[in-house]
Amino acid sequence: MIPLPSTEQFRALQRQLRDYVDNIDMFDQDDFDILVIPSFSIDQDQLIKVPGFLHYEERLLCSLIRLRNPQTRMIYVTAQPLAPMIVDYYLQLLPGIPFSHARDRLLLLSTHDASHKSLSQKILERPRLMNRIQKAMRPEKSYMVCFNSTALEQELSLQLGVPLLASCPDLLYWGSKSGSREIFAAAGIPHPDGSPLAWTIEGLLDQIVAVWARNPDVLRLVIKLNEGFSGEGNAVLDLRPILDCPMEQRRGVIAAQFPRLSFQAQGETWAHFSQRISDLGAIAEVFIEGDEKRSPSFQGYITPAGTVKILSTHDQILGGPDGQIYLGCRFPADERYRLALQTFGLQVGELLAKKGALERYGVDFIATPDPSKPHGWGIYAIEINLRKGGTTHPFMALQLLTNGLYNPDTGHFCTQGQEKYYVASDNLQKPQYCGLLPPDLMDIITRHRLHFDSSTKTGTIFHLMGALSEFGKLGLTSIGNSFAEAEAIYQEVEAVLDFETQQITPQTPQAPLPMTWRS
Repeated sequence: MIPLPSTEQFRALQRQLRDYVDNIDMFDQDDFDILVIPSFSIDQDQLIKVPGFLHYEERLLCSLIRLRNPQTRMIYVTAQPLAPMIVDYYLQLLPGIPFSHARDRLLLLSTHDASHKSLSQKILERPRLMNRIQKAMRPEKSYMVCFNSTALEQELSLQLGVPLLASCPDLLYWGSKSGSREIFAAAGIPHPDGSPLAWTIEGLLDQIVAVWARNPDVLRLVIKLNEGFSGEGNAVLDLRPILDCPMEQRRGVIAAQFPRLSFQAQGETWAHFSQRISDLGAIAEVFIEGDEKRSPSFQGYITPAGTVKILSTHDQILGGPDGQIYLGCRFPADERYRLALQTFGLQVGELLAKKGALERYGVDFIATPDPSKPHGWGIYAIEINLRKGGTTHPFMALQLLTNGLYNPDTGHFCTQGQEKYYVASDNLQKPQYCGLLPPDLMDIITRHRLHFDSSTKTGTIFHLMGALSEFGKLGLTSIGNSFAEAEAIYQEVEAVLDFETQQITPQTPQAPLPMTWRS
């Protein structure tokens, strides 16, 4: 018998998932072993620009909350061992489950490798670790989840014989910048004018000139590496200094502007950025201007049976020189356009499902006021994320901790009739937070009652705690019964951390911060 190519073998393995329940990634009462590989198999050259990126593996620790199902077993693999206190923090959140019972159903494994390689690659390079994972999982009762699916995750799935709940890597193109534009065009969704993929500087110059010619009033263009993460692969070309340039001279003048691009990643240079064009490809796209500009997003889910479901909408919080870097999000998105986001997001999902995509996907948009629209906002699709994203873990935490439901008719999430809102961030980062250890953070959380309250289902869930000591960086999701309450909870956490990290010597006793009680 001729052996099947790896992609066909992978798809055959994935077909086992179709026999599982339709909402396999949601909390249910089924008896499964879940292998969590929180690997960021993304261009490492871009990823290392994100402070503390190795600790982003902790973002999927909210998956531990799924151990509230007394039949679920979980294997969680990381590059470096997790601090026991961080693991205990999540297990203590489980309602109605004894800590010891949940801990006995959790197997933590590590590669003990802090290099810049993808976690999946590190695992594949360790056959004894692979053997240990394989022995821990029950055949026909296991599946694997990851942050994003590449050839590395495919190979890991095949070698372990465990189906991967994620899109096949041969679909990765549809989550790239150029692939996203093709999907938007096919779905008839409004999106900024832009260029096909260019692989050389000369080719990129040609595309920029063509986009400018089609849009004579454009003020800025965005140059995007075809594979980017959180906006780190974007650069903004300001055309305002050269608007009077004659058409025949534009190519040379634009080339002279390249070293002065506004790069969104810290420390990026044209010399380095230009080298990545031949590796990843790049597109040019019209920069959407506006005095009041929002960055909403849609999150959807494609089941193993091919059904597309609405998960959530968010207003993203962006930063960086030109507002291109993902910092956090607010849930839900503004009511004036959240239902329109759902309509567009479902259209994208239907096309992705026809191509064989699976599990979570997201669509990022730009929204600007437009009185001519029924909802008063012009909405432009920007890109597709065919993977988990920065909005995945906050919503998963809300969903699993409150046991509520999302209502697609209103775009609200309700728990026992109470609407829930949150503000979340992966980037609460300040120099004075450096040196805080997980036990220090737990002490602060406990003393000031900042933890999530399971009785009111409000409060803060923390993540990225491993990045705190070295990088002064922390992630948090603050849940309230209104936006005002969620924001107040978030601000209280930040104020307490600022107070607690004032310069205090061992000889100077720390004055207690008055407790702030919430009804």
